[in-house]
Amino acid sequence: MNWAIEQQDLIGIAIGLLCGSMIGLEREYNNKSAGFRTIVLICLGSTIFTIVSSHGMGSDDRIAANIITGIGFIGAGVIFKDRLSVLGLTTAAVIWTVAGIGMLAGIGSHALALVTTMVTLVVLAVFHRVEGLLEKLHVSKLVHIHFSGVDLFQLHEVENAFRADQVKFRRKAVGKRHGKLFVILEITGNKARVAKANEVLVRMAFIEEFYYN
Repeated sequence: MNWAIEQQDLIGIAIGLLCGSMIGLEREYNNKSAGFRTIVLICLGSTIFTIVSSHGMGSDDRIAANIITGIGFIGAGVIFKDRLSVLGLTTAAVIWTVAGIGMLAGIGSHALALVTTMVTLVVLAVFHRVEGLLEKLHVSKLVHIHFSGVDLFQLHEVENAFRADQVKFRRKAVGKRHGKLFVILEITGNKARVAKANEVLVRMAFIEEFYYN
């Protein structure tokens, strides 16, 4: 029985805990599904398994390799489908990245683990604003419209209203479901134009339902 604790391992655990805490705080602040404790434990767990792997003999290197597979299962748990869109991909990517940071801490690359943590925080904080800016300049969405009847004139009325408000659109599908007309339109433009398109659809009484993806 070996009760000796190497200082390098303790430092690695401390760095893994610190890096996981920094990213976890950001996730908790933004109320994400993988919050503070989850991110910390993922980073700490990856650090511990990597340390275990470093103390193994030859084939025990497989422990570190299998961390990637295990994290894949956790990441899949936070991804879910909402209508035709997929949510949680960013959170899954954060989990994947945090596991890599934990492995860096476990192998003793403490400076690189800290630098990678800071880069991750910059991506999460700054790039989100870049996405918001791009959304103001250009948005492309699919809108699914369900009409109250099968009169194609109602579709023409929607399209004419879009043209009047200078909203760009393109038909993707036209069909009939449960005896009623449904259409899928691709709307492109800046955020203000897309908001106008939404107002157009809300005002029209013959539209029973519409949603975006």
